[in-house]
Amino acid sequence: MSRKDNLERVLNKFGKYVVQQAKSNLSKKNKNVTKELYNSINYELEVSQTGASFSLKFNMEDYGNFVDKGVKGKSSSDKAPNSPYKFGSGKSKGKGGLRESIPKWVRDRRFQFRDRKTGKFMSYESTAFLIARSIYQTGIRPSNFFSRPFGLAYKQLPSEIVEAFALTDKDLQEFTRK
Repeated sequence: MSRKDNLERVLNKFGKYVVQQAKSNLSKKNKNVTKELYNSINYELEVSQTGASFSLKFNMEDYGNFVDKGVKGKSSSDKAPNSPYKFGSGKSKGKGGLRESIPKWVRDRRFQFRDRKTGKFMSYESTAFLIARSIYQTGIRPSNFFSRPFGLAYKQLPSEIVEAFALTDKDLQEFTRK
């Protein structure tokens, strides 16, 4: 088996494992209601003719990074102290994502709070407002649905590949931070 074929085989195995485990983690952690994120997770592998270089990309919906790494809240970062993301920082690509996505999330789960005084169910909109406000203030816990299987699979890569391409733990940290 040529060097290129062997490299391709190992990296395909790596990619398939990470994708399969990430999808499995989403389901286990009950973060798979619409299947949008689940269905978007895949990888692309390109290996040069000589096997001297390669490109391995993992793809998913943009919000997958927030689900994976968590988001610090505006007033508290207790839930995701190590997250690179924070509500209210102005670094988000889309403004007001919670206001648009939480009502859909509440409806998909058929989730409603009860009014404390009357005992009647609140509207989906009122429930969504309360949830979005809480998430904005306190943040989102990291699920590590992708980071964990990536790190585990990386540790299983043959040492020859890691050494040949001079991949370091710093490279791994840089990759999982993006």
